[in-house]
Amino acid sequence: MSEDDKQEAKPGIETNADLREVHDNMLDGMSQLADYFGFSKVMGQLYGTLLLSPGPLSLDDMMDRLSISKASVSMNMRTLEHMGMVRQVWVRGGSGRRKYYEAETDFWQIITNLFSGREMRDVDRAIHSLDDNSEQLKDSMKKMSDEEKELAELYIERMHQLQGLFQFAQVIITSIINQFDDDSDFSEIKHIEID
Repeated sequence: MSEDDKQEAKPGIETNADLREVHDNMLDGMSQLADYFGFSKVMGQLYGTLLLSPGPLSLDDMMDRLSISKASVSMNMRTLEHMGMVRQVWVRGGSGRRKYYEAETDFWQIITNLFSGREMRDVDRAIHSLDDNSEQLKDSMKKMSDEEKELAELYIERMHQLQGLFQFAQVIITSIINQFDDDSDFSEIKHIEID
């Protein structure tokens, strides 16, 4: 934060303890959520920082706010941008060499991006791996003893069961993606109140 910014501190998280506490709790929650889904905690913190920011932030801004290295910010921001969770924006009066970012706030779009990208690739990879392993065992069963053949048949049966599960997951993911594509207006979705 520059000296001018410090002198002109605006009301907000710098001056209000409740806003600061909620802000910090949100970033902690976002980092835990990212970790739960197999992403880095820093990605969650960066997304949370942008989501809670009233305006675009530069890499330097995020580095200062989170006290992390510029390399870590840059690497994780590229991943978030690739996932469609953040986007680079132009800022009037901003330094021409600085990149500014803002969070994607269309959560349905984020879910669609994640399902159609990473999740679908992982499911496809699992199905192909099971196919390859099953074929390998079938080919090598000719050279196996009776006991080995029994075990190989068990492996093949279990792989087919797993394959059915992954194919079911593929159908579900495809249905979700198609639903999001068909219903571009999700403003009709109501929040469920829990007593």
